[in-house]
Amino acid sequence: MTVIFSTSDIDTIKTQNTTCPYCGVGCGVKATIKNNKLVAVEGRQDHPANQGRLCVKGSSLHETANLQNRLLSPKINGQTRTWHEALQHVADGFKQIIAEHGPNSVAFYLSGQLLTEDYYVANKLAKGFLGTANIDTNSRLCMASAVVAHKRAFGADAVPGTYEDIDSTDAVFFVGSNAAYAHPIVFQRINKAKQERDIKIVVIDPRRTATCDIADLHLPLKPGTDAYFYNGLLTFLVDQDYLDKTFIAQHTQGFAQSIAAARQQAPDIATVANICDLPEADVRAAYEIFANNSKVVSLFSQGINQSSSGVDKGNAIINCHLATGKIGREGAAPFSITGQPNAMGGREVGGLANQLAAHMSFNDSDIDRLATFWQASNMARQEGLKAVDLFDAIDRGQVKAVWIMGTNPVVSMPNADKVKRALQKCQLVVVSDCNDNTDTGNLADVLLPASTWGEKSGTVTNSDRTISRQQPFFAAPGEAKNDWQIICDFAKYMGFEQAFDFNHPYQIFAEHAALSGYQRQQSYNRAFDISYFANISQAEYENLKPVQWPVNQANPQGSRRLFSDGQFYTANGKAQFVPITARLPSEQARPNEFVMNTGRIRDQWHTMARTGKVARLLTHIAEPFVQINPQDAARLNIAENDLVECQNQGSTYLGRARLTEDQRVGDVFIPMHWNDAFAAHSRVGALVLDNVDPLCGQPEFKHSPARVRKFEVNYHGFIVTRDANFQPDSQYWAKVSVDKGACYPFADQAAAQDWPVWLQQTFPEINDWVDMHDPSNAGYRALGFIDGQLQVAFVVAASTFTLPTFAWLSGLLGETPEPLERFTWLAGQPGDDSASPGAIVCSCFQIGENQIKAAVAEGADTPEKLGKVLKCGTNCGSCIPELSGLIAKLL
Repeated sequence: MTVIFSTSDIDTIKTQNTTCPYCGVGCGVKATIKNNKLVAVEGRQDHPANQGRLCVKGSSLHETANLQNRLLSPKINGQTRTWHEALQHVADGFKQIIAEHGPNSVAFYLSGQLLTEDYYVANKLAKGFLGTANIDTNSRLCMASAVVAHKRAFGADAVPGTYEDIDSTDAVFFVGSNAAYAHPIVFQRINKAKQERDIKIVVIDPRRTATCDIADLHLPLKPGTDAYFYNGLLTFLVDQDYLDKTFIAQHTQGFAQSIAAARQQAPDIATVANICDLPEADVRAAYEIFANNSKVVSLFSQGINQSSSGVDKGNAIINCHLATGKIGREGAAPFSITGQPNAMGGREVGGLANQLAAHMSFNDSDIDRLATFWQASNMARQEGLKAVDLFDAIDRGQVKAVWIMGTNPVVSMPNADKVKRALQKCQLVVVSDCNDNTDTGNLADVLLPASTWGEKSGTVTNSDRTISRQQPFFAAPGEAKNDWQIICDFAKYMGFEQAFDFNHPYQIFAEHAALSGYQRQQSYNRAFDISYFANISQAEYENLKPVQWPVNQANPQGSRRLFSDGQFYTANGKAQFVPITARLPSEQARPNEFVMNTGRIRDQWHTMARTGKVARLLTHIAEPFVQINPQDAARLNIAENDLVECQNQGSTYLGRARLTEDQRVGDVFIPMHWNDAFAAHSRVGALVLDNVDPLCGQPEFKHSPARVRKFEVNYHGFIVTRDANFQPDSQYWAKVSVDKGACYPFADQAAAQDWPVWLQQTFPEINDWVDMHDPSNAGYRALGFIDGQLQVAFVVAASTFTLPTFAWLSGLLGETPEPLERFTWLAGQPGDDSASPGAIVCSCFQIGENQIKAAVAEGADTPEKLGKVLKCGTNCGSCIPELSGLIAKLL
């Protein structure tokens, strides 16, 4: 007997190894695809970066794999066109502008979200064939200072350590790093080491962040004084005889000049404590932890990098490691941890405007070497414009065409309103993106649909030099193409067919690898080397395992740790001490201003294009906010959840007040993520000054002055609707994705409207309403139904104190109540005895504060016990610091 199954009767299930598209940790991901739908993700046990763990963002990747807001076809001036029409239009524009104004009148602005193969062809095209080095990347905003610090100290942009150093170190210094939120898997690895071996943890950060949960010592230093602190540490190491004199003598240069500079500014602990606004005892304790532990990892990130003196800060940290020989050996390294999944891959291919590919520089020999390898007759021969200078040049009309790939500079750049104005008047703006609604894409003359995670194929390099494959498991939807294909197609329209005749990303990777080994004997300072892969086959590429560069004939299995032999990439093979004269931020706050700091939160990523559409990632923090000290809030008559207005350089930011003593008096913290697609007046980049570090061009995102005040409004409210593209016409609103639509909290200074009339005009398709007035608080509530199913819930009042939470109502969208239930629903909360979970702490399992409080009262007084009772903290672990904080407050 033959049994015949239709294809619909059989589930096709497969798994695919790939990497996470979020931060620079570079976690390995195993994706499960069922019937061509991504249904689950989990961490790869065999990947060295994460060893099976994923954070809450990575754990929700399968919830982002949909066509919501996808750009599916090329567009010119908003009209759908063919690829031929779009690329011909772009090529004609570039050719005309170059012919009339020269090659430096065009530019590219790329992203650490791109894969290495995308990055490589874009740089090859611009610098080798168009003849311009005006090709920079958003990595300028996060890693440029670390690059220069590495090159000054080591001779090359090379991270000395590896994640494995965490497993054997004696102490970890988090310097300007909230790893608990920004790099959760690294943080969990350090927490594990703390639990197993009781390593020492020091956090140096003006804010008390979630990372401080595991700290032995937190130093909330005055913003911008990090280099003074580390100059003081260098002086302390000399005065207390903690130097590795043999290492200094044999493997370094410039120590005498560096200690003289350090001593001049930071001669003793008392001076450092005064400058940094810290207790002397805490400064001494931190110095002794560094000095008395032979294995120390200094994990530094954006709090160091995003500064007008970020290079010097990085070198001040490195100086202390060189002075004590805490480099090049197990458990000891200065470790710059990147923000994006392929920020390092971009640096390898010369993604910054002041670099050439394969760690080559703008000198005649490297330029000629690269021209020969590429057979390029029109090489750029001088450095290009860095990010801030690039958009300034666009604003002046000097750069007349710009191609932006995979990034959103109208949100992420400093002085972002100026960037917006520049693009509005630019002659030709081309944007390659997977999304059809971004602040930058909305200004494009030409929109080109790009593939995204799950569709792209290529490689990325994480923070510890590990190269991993990002694998596709879907075909790109619509007419979307891979970025490398778009660039190669464009190159052919420009007349460069032969140099861009790639048919598969493995061919690009092989050329990239071959270049890394080309004439290496003539260059002492090229750390990057993957020449072992110069002849890689497609099959070998598809099965490439994670590996740390250098990967060459001498090290075919890769290189875990650099500088173990005491040899560096300098002319004399010695590491260079750099004399540091510490400087305060270039712009200080006036007496009526606050110091504004910006950064990441736990559950969102960059400008929210991916994470912003996942409902559970908005349950922890749903709206833009301003973190402020209670003393400052009291002075300004600001209460928790009030709207706060921050202003600088003519721009305004609105967010909810979050009062916390974790914030220094006189400082505020604002998240970087929200933008015009998700809220009104929420692009904090518009308030950030575009002051940069003169050595690297990286902007100072951590220190801008801002005026802060309460934003007085006449009403607050929210709309829950099945229309995820709805947008209130209010001074303040935010979009919060929910499972069946979206919720829009709103507020305004205008007089309250006739709300029943407004609802009927706004939702004319709805004729079935139930409502309720509350004159005592200018309150009004209404529910709108179509065919008995809830379509809209509307609540407004004069004060936020009388508003219900929107979580319960959001869950009722599309549901059909009994007639009497409609009025119960108007209350905005369950009619039975079921309790609200409270503010969500654990996004993975949707566990809230009220549930946690109840469990703690029953004896679950540790994160481990809470995990057993409620599951919170048992998946990704990102909420564990907050769980610990809640327990501490309750006990």
